[in-house]
Amino acid sequence: MHFGLQADDVLQTLLLLPEDRYKTATQVRGFFQPLLARVKTLPGVVDAAASSTLPPSGGEDSTIEISGKSHEHEWHALVQQVSEGYFRVLRIPFKVGRSFAEEEINDARKVAVVNETFVSGFLRGDDPMGRRIKLAGLGTPADPVSEPSFEIVGVVADVTNSGLEAPVQPEIWIPYTVTGSGTQVLMVRSEQTPMSLMNAVRQAVWATDVGVALALPGALEDRISQRLYAGPRFAFLPMAIFGCLGLVLVTGGVYSVLAYATSRKTHEIGIRIALGAERADVLRLVVRAGLRLVTAGVGIGLLVSLLLGRTIEAQLARGVKPYDPETLAGTTLLLIVTAALACWVPARRAARVDPMVAMRYE
Repeated sequence: MHFGLQADDVLQTLLLLPEDRYKTATQVRGFFQPLLARVKTLPGVVDAAASSTLPPSGGEDSTIEISGKSHEHEWHALVQQVSEGYFRVLRIPFKVGRSFAEEEINDARKVAVVNETFVSGFLRGDDPMGRRIKLAGLGTPADPVSEPSFEIVGVVADVTNSGLEAPVQPEIWIPYTVTGSGTQVLMVRSEQTPMSLMNAVRQAVWATDVGVALALPGALEDRISQRLYAGPRFAFLPMAIFGCLGLVLVTGGVYSVLAYATSRKTHEIGIRIALGAERADVLRLVVRAGLRLVTAGVGIGLLVSLLLGRTIEAQLARGVKPYDPETLAGTTLLLIVTAALACWVPARRAARVDPMVAMRYE
């Protein structure tokens, strides 16, 4: 599944900054500027960035106002605070405009990057570049931002920010230097296995401030997999068990019905053999009768599944279609092959019947 970013070879960790010494934007900037410079010089490091949130989660929710736009209901967007290397580290492509410049980050300028969903939802048909966004949510944290109005300088492709099932939400990225509030995250893109950099990154953090703790370090790719797929993977196990049980029941049911139907035709089969029918003819007769029933059942099942597909579409993960040709074809083929095997045993038994015994069978 495509998440809109490249999480491979990225090390991530939460940084627990002592609250008594990191309350303001200036204090937080005083920690991250030397830290990022130090980490970028480590062997094997491609780039490094700071963020207030770890993908695939979006930022904090905020009501917004856009210059020149009026609306009846409240508009909301996710807001994330990042350093200038954030989009490079995660390889998030730009559609229009640019990323933050280093001087804009250092000077805490009020600039913003938005995603495509933001533009299509709030600025459809309008040029987003240069528009100003007022973020009401930045006026309430411990280190509030005065006049939280930001100019859009870039638009990036959508990135998963609300889980697999939910659609992408409008999202805004701003310089992390405008406020000291929020979670602090360090992300490092590596030329090698991400965890191989852990000790070096830890030493770089402690060289900057020995009082900062690192929490939940790991590969970003693993974290995304755990966050997005833990629920589906857990649900997959009972579904697989019940699916296998269903297949066993189908096989047993087909075998039982055909075995019973064949036993009822023992007299008829004996007459056919006595009149010169080959055993292969009897085999084909029984298998054909069984497959005719199975094919009719599969056809009805496919029709019902296609009719009811839209009713389950809302329950499926984003990007999963209710009508997947490969899945339907594979399931149909599996059922037919299973049914054919279930037909084979009673068919062979019927083909081996002794005509003299069958003639006396009642």
